[in-house]
Amino acid sequence: MPPFDVPEGHPFGPHNLPYGVFSLSDSDTRSVGVRLGDHVLDAAGAARALGSPYAALLAHTTLNPLLAAGRTAWSDVRRALTAWVTVPSHRETISPFFHPLDSVTLHLPFEVADYVDFYASENHARNVGQIFRPDSPDPLTPNWKHLPIGYHGRSGTVVVSGTDVVRPSGQRKAPADPAPVYGPSVRLDIEAEVGFVVGTPTRMGHPVPLSGFRDHVFGVTLLNDWSARDLQAWEYVPLGPFLGKSFATSVSPWITPLDALDEARVAPPSRTHDLLPYLDDSAEDPGGYDLRISVAVNGHVVAEPPFSTMYWTAAQQLAHMTVNGASLRTGDLYGSGTVSGPAADQRGSLLELTWNGRDPLDLPTGKRTFLEDGDEVTLTAWAPGANGTRIALGEVTGRIVPSPQ
Repeated sequence: MPPFDVPEGHPFGPHNLPYGVFSLSDSDTRSVGVRLGDHVLDAAGAARALGSPYAALLAHTTLNPLLAAGRTAWSDVRRALTAWVTVPSHRETISPFFHPLDSVTLHLPFEVADYVDFYASENHARNVGQIFRPDSPDPLTPNWKHLPIGYHGRSGTVVVSGTDVVRPSGQRKAPADPAPVYGPSVRLDIEAEVGFVVGTPTRMGHPVPLSGFRDHVFGVTLLNDWSARDLQAWEYVPLGPFLGKSFATSVSPWITPLDALDEARVAPPSRTHDLLPYLDDSAEDPGGYDLRISVAVNGHVVAEPPFSTMYWTAAQQLAHMTVNGASLRTGDLYGSGTVSGPAADQRGSLLELTWNGRDPLDLPTGKRTFLEDGDEVTLTAWAPGANGTRIALGEVTGRIVPSPQ
């Protein structure tokens, strides 16, 4: 099918236009690309051919210069791209700059600066609390309804979809074991999340208010926060996740601009506790997003977590992340935390889906409590668009390979 002839309502139609970075099979040169249907548009090449003033901004090997350009530039470039792929008079000029999706290699689309991950789903937090603190009167920790809990991860191990994930090794100790042992993780898990990509930086000492979210966040990506539950359980007291998380985080090769998701904005769940002023979003525009996520293990869908149920919004997470004066850098990435809904088939981790291994999943490839070598996990998602359309987020896939130890 020619690149312009995308069926009406296609989830990667002109109402979407996510950004990525690609190279051709016969070249190592990376270029900024925009997805339309099952094709990738060489954005810089098209801009040069059309004499666009945005040619220089798009002529880079990562998205970082575009991210740093700020909200006005993001909107202007998006309007230009939409015109290029929808106005018939541009077809002849930019047709040579389209490439079939299966003929290109997709790369990590931006240089990741800092990486932070949150814990923003009440359903997930309650499930985890019930699993590990079954006798506690409240599965939530005392601070959970007052601030978005998070941890700092490792940006150097953020990888693009399709990258194999090596089973991590480390110390682990079951409650009944007399001493810890060292070896490959035996409780390897996934966390279905949404990642938010920061564009415009800030200076130290200048927090970002809730109203500044759209001025600093460029777009979203699906994210899998791989987790070694046995390593994590032994190490996390008292300072939180470390080696159980830092070995790999997978993201989609496509970054969906916030502007593409305007129709998917929804109000977050009702607050049950009064919030401090810097987190109080009662007077703000709706801060939630209606994203429908699917989690598949070896091609079999095991869960469909709804992002609309997340208690803490991305704007609140950004405000909390910077309220102490911490600065933002172009390319910062922060994850939503595991997305889980109230139903058993809406849980975004194997920890919850199998209730810490008590209730194995019965898959066509065999029973699973946690991931085995060779297992492949794929996250997909879509959001409602205008006039009944769907907006797809780029999928993120990773396959587990054995530990070399």
